[in-house]
Amino acid sequence: MEILDYAFMQRALLAAVLVGITAPAVGVYLVQRRQALMGDGIGHVAMTGVGLGFLLSWSPVWMAAVVSVVGAVFMELVRWYARTRGDIALAMLFYGGMAGGVMFINLAPGGSTSNLSSFLFGSLSTVSPSDVTAICVLAAFVVLVTVGLRRQLFAVSQDEEFARVTGLPVRFLNLLTAVTAAVTVSVAMRVVGLLLVSALMVVPVAAAQQLTRSFAATFAIAVAIGVSVAVGGTVTSYYQDVPPGATIVLLTIGAFILLTVLAAPLARRRARALAAARPGPDPAECSIPASRAADGKVGA
Repeated sequence: MEILDYAFMQRALLAAVLVGITAPAVGVYLVQRRQALMGDGIGHVAMTGVGLGFLLSWSPVWMAAVVSVVGAVFMELVRWYARTRGDIALAMLFYGGMAGGVMFINLAPGGSTSNLSSFLFGSLSTVSPSDVTAICVLAAFVVLVTVGLRRQLFAVSQDEEFARVTGLPVRFLNLLTAVTAAVTVSVAMRVVGLLLVSALMVVPVAAAQQLTRSFAATFAIAVAIGVSVAVGGTVTSYYQDVPPGATIVLLTIGAFILLTVLAAPLARRRARALAAARPGPDPAECSIPASRAADGKVGA
């Protein structure tokens, strides 16, 4: 294939595959916890890390990962200890993260807000070999956590009180989920962009839930959708010269709509099959004994 003749496309496709795996793998827990927009908030905070990376001449991916983890930990602390005024604290964190990113990148030598565009919306040509190394390491961490601790994370996501009674370290697992989400944002920002990464976390999971309610099946289908749309969007971006992040998100929404349309008749068919298989009342219990009818006791 012609597309594989270029080194930058090889790196972009590898990054797309890793993003397609990691984003839904974390998103399935965020959806269960009703924290679908958490990735969007972390994406705002990660902008400060990108700006610091330019200012300090460090890798923006690694710096974004560090700042995102700090922001995710703060978000969890707010959720634990500041429930009544937590929304204000989170709003300041999100907007402060955006403002910090713009400020730091303008203070960097030769920096300007135009340097942020590839991180905000994704870019194929800017995925460097060092970025691929960082993405591989961070993606390995995400897969290790989301797959290796899937039973514990699922239990906490479903019912924290029950998980606490069973002896699970609920706060640690909640913190680990937040940190993993932060790392995933850093993995995805080169391909999808910081402002769009939350869609790739949530929409494939919602699409998979149209077909099944089993956690294992939802996890597998969501990851398959994520990889398909990430690679498809990357290839489309190369041939049609369109933004990769926007293309990937639109393909993801298209997959959700398609599966929703297909799932409706399947659900009706399944319901009819269950109704047909359900045993009816015993005719012997519903019949009136002849002797009682003859004695005139039916209407008594």
